[in-house]
Amino acid sequence: MLRFMKILLVLGVALWALLSVLGNLTDWDGTLGAVKAATSMTTFEGGAQWRATTNPMIITAGALFIILAKLIAGILCLVGARYMWRARAESSAVFTQAKTLALTGCGVAVFMLFVGFTVIGETWFELWRSEAMRAPVLASAFRYGSMISLIAIFVAMTDE
Repeated sequence: MLRFMKILLVLGVALWALLSVLGNLTDWDGTLGAVKAATSMTTFEGGAQWRATTNPMIITAGALFIILAKLIAGILCLVGARYMWRARAESSAVFTQAKTLALTGCGVAVFMLFVGFTVIGETWFELWRSEAMRAPVLASAFRYGSMISLIAIFVAMTDE
């Protein structure tokens, strides 16, 4: 039963990632607008405004980083869940090996959320100062990253 739950949770991460990609692509202008709001630092007063940028290449690179990381995470989790499903009745060693891509997918998602939103958005572009961005953007990224991390820890646990 635990193996089945691990597979379902990995599929949940894949679903989150792939639905996010779909949302980011179908609302490309909104995606670029959100990245521009972060990089331009216009949603708050003060701070190290010399860090702000409205350079279209940087904004597009940021949006593509988010989308590609979610796409890679989603695909890795989807394929990893498939491998886990195939190994669900096998030995603990075989099932553990089958988790590799799923855990890598979770790692990619957490990397994107931590580096993209915490390191770059919150630290470099000082989004912690922004009332408009703190709850909808930073809190969401933290929530997603935390949940995906917990799922990865649970999935990585050995099953006897």
